[in-house]
Amino acid sequence: MERSLKKKYWADQAKKSVLLIPALVLLLAFFIIPIVLTVYYSFTNMALTGAAAQNFQFIGLENYKRILSDPNTLVSIRNTFIFLIGSLVGQSVLGFLIAYFMKGKAKAFRSVVGPCILAGWVMPEIVVSLCCLAFFDVSGTFNKIIGTLHIPGVDFIYGHPMMTIIIANVWHGTAFSMLNFQSALDNVSGDIEEAARVDGANRIQTLVRIIVPCIKDTIATNTMLNTLSTLGVFGLIWALTGGGPGMSTTTLPIYMYNQGLKNFQLGQGTAVGMILLFVGAVCSIIYTRLLKSDD
Repeated sequence: MERSLKKKYWADQAKKSVLLIPALVLLLAFFIIPIVLTVYYSFTNMALTGAAAQNFQFIGLENYKRILSDPNTLVSIRNTFIFLIGSLVGQSVLGFLIAYFMKGKAKAFRSVVGPCILAGWVMPEIVVSLCCLAFFDVSGTFNKIIGTLHIPGVDFIYGHPMMTIIIANVWHGTAFSMLNFQSALDNVSGDIEEAARVDGANRIQTLVRIIVPCIKDTIATNTMLNTLSTLGVFGLIWALTGGGPGMSTTTLPIYMYNQGLKNFQLGQGTAVGMILLFVGAVCSIIYTRLLKSDD
């Protein structure tokens, strides 16, 4: 009897395992193997032209030594963190404020405001870049508006390029934060807020001491997701500034593209990609530790 039960148990487990095979094959083919190859190629002299294009060799840490000794790498890392922090603060704060002020509003109001904000999020990065270019260009919409008020125009693209790409990315990604916070705020009981107001708390105190602690998990999750998505932004920056002027808006994804495809050094390009992966992993670990410490 016991043997038959064991056989039946293992037969059921085998049937369940068979159903997982297609998912495991796809995971292996499109995720695990590419990651392993990327790590390996970062230690080679693989190139798009020349002898290394056909017969690349394992060169150890040479790519990392060249990249880390290049001043442009430090500039790219600095630009990446400036772009990341600016985008995170802008998207999180603006998304939260929109969700907060929309809470409790009439359904008709939310059905109009919500899609207007979501329009920027559903647009492809290239479309967002072209819209922002038309708005921030020297002869663009913004300068024409302030020109009617006899205010001198502002050259955003060449005078304030980092601020320009941050504003563009904030406009593009704010809707994602708004949706996250909107869902979290809808789950905060109105009775708690009402009790706080009865006890004499004003709106700001209720927001800081009641609402924010109630949605701290959503804040941390939203920050982590926005961090990972912002670190991978390429098309928006490339179409808007091309990483320029000079190196002023060259982030790690732009630098990786320049090294790997423009300079034809795929080995060095993948090494930059590994540095970008390392930055994302460190940020994820920090957020995870902060969540655990709060628990």
